[in-house]
Amino acid sequence: MHELGWLEDFLRRPHQEVREVGGQIGDERVTLADFSHLPARCPFIVLMPQWDFLDFVAERGRQYGPFHLRMEAQVVDLLDVDARIAGVVATTPQGRLEVRAELTVAADGRGSIVRARAGLTVVDLGAPIDVLWLRLSRRPDDPSQILGYLRGGHVFVMLQRGDYWQCAFVIPKDGYGELRRDGLEAFRRTISTTVPFLADRVSELADWDAVKLLTVTIDRLREWYRDGLLCIGDAAHAMSPIGGVGINLAVQDAVAAANLLAGPLQRGAVTIDDLAAVQRRRSFPTRATQRLQVLMQDRVISRTLRSGAPASLPLLARLLRDHPVLRRLPARMIGLGFRPEHVQTST
Repeated sequence: MHELGWLEDFLRRPHQEVREVGGQIGDERVTLADFSHLPARCPFIVLMPQWDFLDFVAERGRQYGPFHLRMEAQVVDLLDVDARIAGVVATTPQGRLEVRAELTVAADGRGSIVRARAGLTVVDLGAPIDVLWLRLSRRPDDPSQILGYLRGGHVFVMLQRGDYWQCAFVIPKDGYGELRRDGLEAFRRTISTTVPFLADRVSELADWDAVKLLTVTIDRLREWYRDGLLCIGDAAHAMSPIGGVGINLAVQDAVAAANLLAGPLQRGAVTIDDLAAVQRRRSFPTRATQRLQVLMQDRVISRTLRSGAPASLPLLARLLRDHPVLRRLPARMIGLGFRPEHVQTST
């Protein structure tokens, strides 16, 4: 945002600033990441509702003449001309819409219709967990930092969103049906036991409609492209919610793609080699991040869910507790990633 010259206006939008991340493991609270030392214009994480973020980006996009945003247009197929992707087919309230383009960019997430229609090969890395999303009110005397709770065989994460908590309750893969059979009251009790200060508000979960299931997937495409088509973000590599880094990688993919493809697009000819260059640029940070996520879900989260025993402080958490300087490492991984991208502008 700073490199685009948008930062001041961006930070005027409603948001929260996270300067450190803490975890409650058993009865001990540990600071896991300290963002205040990041070599960045803003050494903190910004939390902003997705619709506000997208509205901001669309508003800025309208400053550029060729930019057009079509609302209520759902892509349902690709235009394939002589084995080359020439655009998309969408449905709108007015009927069928065809959009033709020199390059189609698929940024439609983990359930990407575009990558499915393109027939691209998906490599599934496996995810033994799913996540339930829910919202609970926040009180003025509640803790202010992001907190992850590992207690009694449960994992519960809370994101501070002003007057409410956005909560993630981690469950074993395909465990939602069993949880529902146990009943909503049992679920409320589990939350109260895991995070005691929420006990006076779990009744806000009036029914199961207040709980949304996120099926966790970690995968990546063998090839992110076809002639005339490039996939980025979760469409190219679905990330686990661990670390909340999916949005970072998606934006970094977009910046790398813009840097590498602006020239070929201006010349009117984007080749397969140009698209392959984007994947080469972004492959290492994708693979490295996913490897860490798999390690965390297999070694820490899954073991916690299976054991049901009181959580003990892992060696890494003890090191972060006893040596504050080490908290800069996870902060860098979450905030900047393995390969930060920077906006390049033509002169």
